Amino acid sequence: MAAALIEFPLKPLPIPSPRSFASFTPERRKPLKLAAVALKKSILVSKDHLDARQGGEHEKEELSREAYNALIQSHCAKDRLDRSLQLLSQMEAAGMRPSATSYAGLVHALGRTGRTLEADAVFREMKWSGVRPTSRDYNALLGGFLRKGQLLMADRLLIEMGEERVVRNRDTYFLLLNSYVHAGRLEDTWWVLGEMKEKGIQLDSFVYSKIIRLYRDNGMWKKAMSLVMEMRELGIAPDVRIYNGMIDTFGKCGQLDDAVKVFEKMQSEGLKPDITTWNMLIQWHCRAGDLKRALGFFAEMQEEGLYPDPKIFLTIISRLGEQGRWDEIKKLFVSMKYRGFRESGIIYSILADIYGQYGMFQNAEECVAALKAEGLKISASIFCVLANAYAQQGLYEQTLKVLQLMEEDGIEPNLIMLNVLMNAFGIAGRHLEATAVFEHIKESGISPDVVTYCTLMKAFMRARKYEQVPKIYKEMEHAGCAPDRKAREMLHNASLICEQHGNDHDIRYKYIL
Repeated sequence: MAAALIEFPLKPLPIPSPRSFASFTPERRKPLKLAAVALKKSILVSKDHLDARQGGEHEKEELSREAYNALIQSHCAKDRLDRSLQLLSQMEAAGMRPSATSYAGLVHALGRTGRTLEADAVFREMKWSGVRPTSRDYNALLGGFLRKGQLLMADRLLIEMGEERVVRNRDTYFLLLNSYVHAGRLEDTWWVLGEMKEKGIQLDSFVYSKIIRLYRDNGMWKKAMSLVMEMRELGIAPDVRIYNGMIDTFGKCGQLDDAVKVFEKMQSEGLKPDITTWNMLIQWHCRAGDLKRALGFFAEMQEEGLYPDPKIFLTIISRLGEQGRWDEIKKLFVSMKYRGFRESGIIYSILADIYGQYGMFQNAEECVAALKAEGLKISASIFCVLANAYAQQGLYEQTLKVLQLMEEDGIEPNLIMLNVLMNAFGIAGRHLEATAVFEHIKESGISPDVVTYCTLMKAFMRARKYEQVPKIYKEMEHAGCAPDRKAREMLHNASLICEQHGNDHDIRYKYIL
């Protein structure tokens, strides 16, 4: 508990690098400077430093401009970005300028790996040196900003593209569309669609699936269905993505019979359900309390040779656990063990232990160590599942530990992970720590999404700080995020409670739906 309070003060201290989450001391991770101090001696680069395979050689040679460029591009291709940036500094200190290809390679690699501030610094240096960035270079930096949720920096880059008369192409609009839909920015999504139509960029099933997802998140299932009709009129046949969007839309609106009908229609047209289809059917039936049907879909999926997302497995065992049906959990796991792959079995076993009656792996370090002992490489998604498993039980200290272990493995905690940590604090009734995480997100230059705001509203609801909920709702709208049905319900409930307590003078918000 004390550690959590230290990690998240009520007013978070300035963070040297937004890439760091658990490390607040500059010694842990110093921002890499592009302009290194000029070397006092002539630039001599040792071959054993250029390539680990030549570690035994100590012959030194002075590098030419072509050699520098070749090495920078080679290291970028192998994601040795620190070495590429070091070579860039040495090259500039020697009075040489990198080529346009080297600059572009660095911008692309840094943006792809989430090192957006460094990517932007290289991009600025690229322009200052006289190299004109292409649409592809702008898209690489834009994609990095959008993936990190740095929407303000993305907006500024779009303005710069207009000022520099760089054409926004299909890739540009697809990057924007994907980000705005994910963040629940309804008006921005409509703006992107309007520009795409104005420029004659044809909408395909991928674009329609994104719009359906946004309508689904806002409870606008009738408009989502009208899009399917529009597709058919244009001669665009719905694919698996579209059907998945329809199933998810009906599921979120509680119309499970319609979701099953869409599923059956999908199969009748010869389209094979993918892992996403099964996961959604299982998830929504679990949330509706129809475990019998959910377990039926779970068994069918395994018969098809597919295995559920660990998050879905966690949903199933949590629902069974809430009802005390531990024997069924054991039977479920035994059946999976005989059918599944070794790696999947280990992951599901760990999850079952975490969520078990007594929790065999109450310590996150033991859990991660158990997975690594089996020779598994833990991905960002697995870290997220483990954090969520602890968060659902309000074990915020263990959730925070998972994030720290994730960073120690060189994986940046993203917005999803930070939302999970907020939820852990909220469930534990610690709204101040949840607020500190929220402030940390904004201080890091990441734009909160609808889930972020809803999680914070939920934390204040649990803490009975109902008067704060409308303020968060209003901030969400000002940030350009379209409130979903859950957010509107929390606003409505909080306002009613405040009214009952006689505190409704300046609190009730005019947008109650």
